[in-house]
Amino acid sequence: MPTLTQLSYIVALHRTGHFRKAAEDCNVSQPTLSTQIQKAEAELGVTLFDRRSTPVRPTVPGRKLIELAREVLSAHERLIDASSTADVPSGPFTLGIIPTLAPYVLPYFLRTFAERHPRVSLTVVVRPTHVIVEDIGAQRMDGAILATPLTEPMLTGEVLFYDPFYVYAHERSPMLADDDVDLGHIDRSDLWLLEAGHCFRSQVVHLCGHADRSVLTNVSFEGGSFETLRALIDASSGFTLVPETYARTLPPDVRRARIRPFRDRVPTREISLVAHRFQWKTDILHVLAEAVRETAPRSLPRELGDGDVLPVPDRP
Repeated sequence: MPTLTQLSYIVALHRTGHFRKAAEDCNVSQPTLSTQIQKAEAELGVTLFDRRSTPVRPTVPGRKLIELAREVLSAHERLIDASSTADVPSGPFTLGIIPTLAPYVLPYFLRTFAERHPRVSLTVVVRPTHVIVEDIGAQRMDGAILATPLTEPMLTGEVLFYDPFYVYAHERSPMLADDDVDLGHIDRSDLWLLEAGHCFRSQVVHLCGHADRSVLTNVSFEGGSFETLRALIDASSGFTLVPETYARTLPPDVRRARIRPFRDRVPTREISLVAHRFQWKTDILHVLAEAVRETAPRSLPRELGDGDVLPVPDRP
């Protein structure tokens, strides 16, 4: 049977897609890594990788065995972790977070977490949902904060809070005439959207549909941030949907003048801390979730209300 070292070489090659990069990650020479993977393939009787492709990709029978190799290595790491005498979370941890959460949620907990857990070396990276899912699957990332649920069997997670949606509209928009907005009566022709690749865009399209035309008839635009959409709406017309995490950063006078809640059915996104189902750094995941929940504002509910609508985020 292949050794743990050989399994680590196999997983590294799958993660990087290149023999040179995998060898560098494993601190061995490229011939050594290549030879050991060939020996493992001979013992298993299966060719794990298609070496003709660039980057190197697993063969069809190799995919299942590589996933099993990950499970074996993860179980070994959990065994070592369980036998450790350390009574505090420690070690490196890479945390992903989606762009529509990063600027608003990271300030809640980062300082608190860093001060409480100085032995954890936390690396935070901002990535789209589909990249985060791929990186967690390839074990390049330990966990992530993103919108759920996701139909990914390899992921597990726990809900941190819920993030209600609001309407942000131009000062002359008829949507501001009432104290609240009926979700079923939205005119999508005046809707501004984030650009493709943001799961928040997918959620808004799921709720409202895609606009049949641009707000400015001779301009096609999809913004990369809530601030960009806000500036364009203020300068022209129309409206967009924004989450509470963003809305609460607006000055009180702007929020009173331009923001309206939904009447009965409140669109709400679920925010969770997710990880690979075989992730062994559960102690760090636990204290991360604890720090986020403790520091997140009370305006972010911990449970769904009776009338809340939970849009399922698409993974682009």
